[in-house]
Amino acid sequence: MLRVAVPNKGALSEAAMAMLSEAGYVQRRDKRDLVMVDEENGVEFFYLRPRDIAVYVGSGTLDIGITGRDLFQDARVDHGAEEILGLGFGQSTFRLAAPQGSFSSAEELAGRRVATSYDGLLDHWFTSQGIEDVEVVHLDGAVETAVRLDVADAIADVVETGNTLKAAGMEMFGEPIMRSEAILISRHGERPVGIDRLIRRIQGVLVARRYVMMDYDIRRELLDQAAAITPGLESPTVSPLADEDWVAVRSMVPSGRTNQLMDELYELGARAILVSSIHACRV
Repeated sequence: MLRVAVPNKGALSEAAMAMLSEAGYVQRRDKRDLVMVDEENGVEFFYLRPRDIAVYVGSGTLDIGITGRDLFQDARVDHGAEEILGLGFGQSTFRLAAPQGSFSSAEELAGRRVATSYDGLLDHWFTSQGIEDVEVVHLDGAVETAVRLDVADAIADVVETGNTLKAAGMEMFGEPIMRSEAILISRHGERPVGIDRLIRRIQGVLVARRYVMMDYDIRRELLDQAAAITPGLESPTVSPLADEDWVAVRSMVPSGRTNQLMDELYELGARAILVSSIHACRV
C-alpha cells in the first residue's frame, strides 16, 4: 500500500487535503485522526507536521508527501528525496530582513548574526553565495523580535505579505533567497505501486484548475481562425451541425483568459459561446 504524508495543520493542510479529495482519494474528517486508509485506492495517508514530512520521506519511511519547498530544502534530505511537482498553492518567499536602514545587501552580513527557523536552508544559501563568517542563529518560533532582543543583527524568514515585518519595524533587503510553494516529494529512485497513478491524478487536478472547457458555434469558413484563438491542448474538437455551413467547436482554454477569448471569438463571428468548469482530467 502506498504511504503518503499530508500536512496535519497550518496553511498547507486544508489545501493539500482538498487537492487529494479532488484527485479521488478519501481524506480524514476529524482533525484528530493521524492516519486514514483509502482501501479502494490502495493508499495510506499519514497526517504529520509539515516540517517533519521531508524527513519521513527522505529516510524512506514514507513513499511520497506534500510539504513546502522551503521546509524540504531546510531538512537537507535531498540525498534521499526529490521534488516531483509544484502544486500551485502555499506560495511565499524566503527573505532577509532587518531594522530599516541597517543593510542593503546580503554581502553586508559577513561576520554578522542572522536568526531564522530555517537554519539548514539559510546556511546552505550563504555557502552557495560565497558569503562567509555568518553566524546562523536557530530559533523555533517567531524571529521578528530577535534583533530587538540582541540575539541577531538580521533575520531570514518566510514572507507572505510582509505586514508582520513592517509592524515590527523591519524591512526586507537583498534578493529573495527562495520562492516557495507546496510541492510533492518522493523517495529517490523508487517507484512503489500506486505512485504514478497518484502523480497523474494530481497533475489532472492542476490542469483542471488552470483550464475551462469552451464550446461555441462558428461558420465553417472561419474555423481555422477560430482554432487559432482556441487551439486546445492538442487540437480542438470539431463537430458538424444540422446547418452544414456551421460547426460546433470544443476546446480547453486557460481560465484566466476566458473573457478575452470569448470577446475575440464573438468579434470573429462565433455564437452560443459557453464556458464550463473541468472537474477532473487526464492529459
